[in-house]
Amino acid sequence: MSDAAPTPDEAEVRARWGCFAWTAENETTAKSMIGRYPPGREHSAIMPLLDLAQRQVGAETQTQGWLPVPVIEYVAKAVNMPYIRAYEVVSFYTMYNMAPVGRYHVQVCGTTPCMLRGSDDVFAACKQRGLAKGRTTPDGLFTLTEVECLGACANAPMVQINDDNYEDLTFDGMSAILETLASGGTPTPGPQNGRQTSCPEGGPTTLKYMAEAQA
Repeated sequence: MSDAAPTPDEAEVRARWGCFAWTAENETTAKSMIGRYPPGREHSAIMPLLDLAQRQVGAETQTQGWLPVPVIEYVAKAVNMPYIRAYEVVSFYTMYNMAPVGRYHVQVCGTTPCMLRGSDDVFAACKQRGLAKGRTTPDGLFTLTEVECLGACANAPMVQINDDNYEDLTFDGMSAILETLASGGTPTPGPQNGRQTSCPEGGPTTLKYMAEAQA
Protein backbone atom coordinates (compact mmCIF):
# COMPACT_ATOMS: atom_id res chain seq x y z
CA MET A 1 0.00 0.00 0.00
CA SER A 2 1.25 3.47 -0.82
CA ASP A 3 0.29 4.78 2.60
CA ALA A 4 1.98 1.98 4.55
CA ALA A 5 4.58 3.02 7.10
CA PRO A 6 8.21 2.59 5.99
CA THR A 7 9.79 -0.71 7.07
CA PRO A 8 12.49 -0.07 9.70
CA ASP A 9 16.06 -1.13 8.95
CA GLU A 10 16.51 -4.62 10.45
CA ALA A 11 20.10 -4.09 11.60
CA GLU A 12 19.15 -0.91 13.45
CA VAL A 13 16.10 -2.56 14.95
CA ARG A 14 18.11 -5.51 16.26
CA ALA A 15 20.79 -3.21 17.64
CA ARG A 16 18.17 -1.23 19.54
CA TRP A 17 15.75 -3.95 20.63
CA GLY A 18 17.79 -7.16 20.58
CA CYS A 19 18.14 -7.11 24.38
CA PHE A 20 14.45 -6.48 25.09
CA ALA A 21 13.20 -7.96 28.35
CA TRP A 22 10.18 -7.40 30.56
CA THR A 23 10.35 -4.77 33.24
CA ALA A 24 9.93 -6.21 36.73
CA GLU A 25 6.30 -5.10 36.81
CA ASN A 26 5.52 -6.43 33.34
CA GLU A 27 7.24 -9.73 34.08
CA THR A 28 4.79 -10.26 36.92
CA THR A 29 1.90 -9.30 34.65
CA ALA A 30 3.14 -11.61 31.89
CA LYS A 31 3.39 -14.57 34.26
CA SER A 32 -0.16 -13.85 35.42
CA MET A 33 -1.42 -13.77 31.82
CA ILE A 34 0.26 -17.07 30.97
CA GLY A 35 -1.01 -18.59 34.21
CA ARG A 36 -4.61 -18.11 33.13
CA TYR A 37 -4.25 -21.05 30.78
CA PRO A 38 -3.54 -24.73 31.56
CA PRO A 39 -0.14 -26.26 30.75
CA GLY A 40 0.24 -26.79 27.04
CA ARG A 41 -2.16 -23.94 26.21
CA GLU A 42 0.26 -21.07 26.74
CA HIS A 43 -0.21 -19.99 23.12
CA SER A 44 -3.58 -18.57 24.16
CA ALA A 45 -1.78 -15.75 25.97
CA ILE A 46 -0.04 -14.45 22.84
CA MET A 47 -2.39 -11.52 22.15
CA PRO A 48 -2.35 -9.88 25.61
CA LEU A 49 1.41 -10.49 25.83
CA LEU A 50 2.01 -8.75 22.50
CA ASP A 51 -0.12 -5.84 23.68
CA LEU A 52 1.86 -5.68 26.91
CA ALA A 53 5.14 -5.68 24.98
CA GLN A 54 3.92 -2.95 22.65
CA ARG A 55 2.97 -0.80 25.63
CA GLN A 56 6.39 -1.35 27.20
CA VAL A 57 8.07 -0.25 23.97
CA GLY A 58 5.75 2.76 23.96
CA ALA A 59 6.70 3.66 27.53
CA GLU A 60 10.40 3.43 26.66
CA THR A 61 10.05 5.58 23.53
CA GLN A 62 7.33 7.97 24.74
CA THR A 63 5.12 6.91 21.85
CA GLN A 64 2.03 4.77 21.38
CA GLY A 65 4.34 1.80 20.91
CA TRP A 66 5.17 -0.78 18.26
CA LEU A 67 6.51 -4.34 17.96
CA PRO A 68 10.06 -4.68 16.61
CA VAL A 69 10.99 -8.16 15.36
CA PRO A 70 13.23 -8.97 18.37
CA VAL A 71 10.34 -8.08 20.69
CA ILE A 72 7.98 -10.40 18.82
CA GLU A 73 10.62 -13.12 19.06
CA TYR A 74 10.92 -12.53 22.80
CA VAL A 75 7.18 -12.81 23.35
CA ALA A 76 6.90 -15.89 21.13
CA LYS A 77 9.65 -17.60 23.12
CA ALA A 78 7.81 -16.82 26.37
CA VAL A 79 4.93 -19.08 25.26
CA ASN A 80 7.00 -21.60 23.25
CA MET A 81 5.48 -20.43 19.98
CA PRO A 82 7.33 -20.36 16.63
CA TYR A 83 8.17 -16.78 15.68
CA ILE A 84 6.21 -16.96 12.43
CA ARG A 85 3.02 -17.82 14.33
CA ALA A 86 3.42 -14.75 16.52
CA TYR A 87 4.23 -12.64 13.46
CA GLU A 88 1.02 -13.83 11.82
CA VAL A 89 -0.93 -12.49 14.79
CA VAL A 90 0.86 -9.14 14.70
CA SER A 91 0.39 -8.72 10.96
CA PHE A 92 -3.31 -9.65 11.08
CA TYR A 93 -4.57 -7.30 13.81
CA THR A 94 -4.30 -3.55 13.35
CA MET A 95 -4.09 -3.10 17.13
CA TYR A 96 -0.43 -4.04 16.74
CA ASN A 97 1.95 -1.61 15.09
CA MET A 98 4.65 -3.09 12.87
CA ALA A 99 6.58 0.16 12.51
CA PRO A 100 7.33 3.05 14.87
CA VAL A 101 4.47 5.47 15.47
CA GLY A 102 4.19 8.84 17.14
CA ARG A 103 3.02 9.73 20.61
CA TYR A 104 -0.53 9.78 19.28
CA HIS A 105 -1.59 7.13 16.77
CA VAL A 106 -4.54 8.62 14.90
CA GLN A 107 -6.57 5.79 13.36
CA VAL A 108 -9.34 7.13 11.17
CA CYS A 109 -12.14 4.77 10.14
CA GLY A 110 -12.75 4.99 6.40
CA THR A 111 -15.36 2.23 6.10
CA THR A 112 -18.74 2.94 4.48
CA PRO A 113 -20.75 4.30 7.47
CA CYS A 114 -17.97 6.70 8.44
CA MET A 115 -17.35 7.65 4.81
CA LEU A 116 -21.03 8.48 4.30
CA ARG A 117 -21.10 10.51 7.51
CA GLY A 118 -18.05 12.63 6.74
CA SER A 119 -14.76 10.79 7.26
CA ASP A 120 -13.36 12.85 4.36
CA ASP A 121 -13.73 15.91 6.58
CA VAL A 122 -11.82 14.11 9.33
CA PHE A 123 -9.00 13.32 6.91
CA ALA A 124 -9.06 16.93 5.69
CA ALA A 125 -8.58 18.17 9.26
CA CYS A 126 -5.66 15.78 9.67
CA LYS A 127 -4.12 16.95 6.41
CA GLN A 128 -4.45 20.59 7.41
CA ARG A 129 -2.55 19.75 10.61
CA GLY A 130 0.26 18.19 8.56
CA LEU A 131 -0.66 14.52 9.00
CA ALA A 132 -0.25 12.11 6.08
CA LYS A 133 -1.41 8.50 5.88
CA GLY A 134 1.24 6.03 6.94
CA ARG A 135 3.59 8.76 8.14
CA THR A 136 4.63 10.34 11.41
CA THR A 137 4.83 14.12 11.69
CA PRO A 138 8.36 15.57 11.90
CA ASP A 139 7.86 16.45 15.57
CA GLY A 140 7.09 12.79 16.34
CA LEU A 141 3.70 13.69 17.73
CA PHE A 142 1.17 12.15 15.32
CA THR A 143 0.98 9.09 13.09
CA LEU A 144 -2.03 8.82 10.77
CA THR A 145 -3.49 5.47 9.68
CA GLU A 146 -6.69 4.68 7.80
CA VAL A 147 -8.34 1.59 9.27
CA GLU A 148 -11.36 -0.58 8.71
CA CYS A 149 -14.48 -0.56 10.91
CA LEU A 150 -13.78 0.15 14.59
CA GLY A 151 -17.30 -0.76 15.68
CA ALA A 152 -18.78 2.66 16.42
CA CYS A 153 -20.90 2.98 13.28
CA ALA A 154 -23.81 4.62 15.10
CA ASN A 155 -21.48 7.46 16.01
CA ALA A 156 -19.82 7.87 12.62
CA PRO A 157 -17.51 9.40 11.66
CA MET A 158 -15.07 8.41 14.36
CA VAL A 159 -11.39 8.06 15.10
CA GLN A 160 -9.38 6.06 17.61
CA ILE A 161 -6.38 7.83 19.11
CA ASN A 162 -4.30 5.50 21.25
CA ASP A 163 -6.85 3.93 23.62
CA ASP A 164 -9.68 6.44 23.18
CA ASN A 165 -12.49 6.82 20.64
CA TYR A 166 -13.71 10.23 19.43
CA GLU A 167 -17.05 10.13 17.69
CA ASP A 168 -19.61 12.27 15.82
CA LEU A 169 -16.75 14.22 14.33
CA THR A 170 -16.71 17.22 12.02
CA PHE A 171 -13.81 19.07 10.43
CA ASP A 172 -13.81 21.58 13.27
CA GLY A 173 -14.22 18.90 15.94
CA MET A 174 -11.28 16.88 14.65
CA SER A 175 -9.17 20.00 14.32
CA ALA A 176 -9.91 20.89 17.94
CA ILE A 177 -8.91 17.42 19.15
CA LEU A 178 -5.58 17.55 17.33
CA GLU A 179 -4.92 21.06 18.65
CA THR A 180 -5.67 19.98 22.22
CA LEU A 181 -3.30 17.01 21.95
CA ALA A 182 -0.57 19.12 20.36
CA SER A 183 -0.78 21.62 23.21
CA GLY A 184 -0.47 18.88 25.83
CA GLY A 185 -4.14 18.70 26.76
CA THR A 186 -6.50 15.74 27.01
CA PRO A 187 -9.61 15.88 24.81
CA THR A 188 -12.81 14.39 26.18
CA PRO A 189 -13.37 11.04 24.45
CA GLY A 190 -16.71 9.85 23.10
CA PRO A 191 -19.30 11.80 21.09
CA GLN A 192 -18.20 15.33 20.23
CA ASN A 193 -21.68 16.70 19.51
CA GLY A 194 -23.08 16.49 23.03
CA ARG A 195 -25.21 13.38 22.69
CA GLN A 196 -25.10 10.60 25.27
CA THR A 197 -23.12 7.59 24.03
CA SER A 198 -24.98 6.32 20.92
CA CYS A 199 -28.43 7.61 21.88
CA PRO A 200 -30.43 9.45 19.20
CA GLU A 201 -29.23 12.98 18.55
CA GLY A 202 -31.54 15.40 20.34
CA GLY A 203 -32.64 12.81 22.87
CA PRO A 204 -35.07 9.86 22.82
CA THR A 205 -37.69 9.70 20.09
CA THR A 206 -39.65 6.76 21.52
CA LEU A 207 -40.63 5.70 25.06
CA LYS A 208 -39.90 9.22 26.24
CA TYR A 209 -41.83 8.70 29.45
CA MET A 210 -39.32 6.01 30.48
CA ALA A 211 -36.40 8.34 29.91
CA GLU A 212 -38.15 11.11 31.86
CA ALA A 213 -38.90 8.73 34.73
CA GLN A 214 -35.20 7.86 35.02
CA ALA A 215 -34.07 11.48 34.88
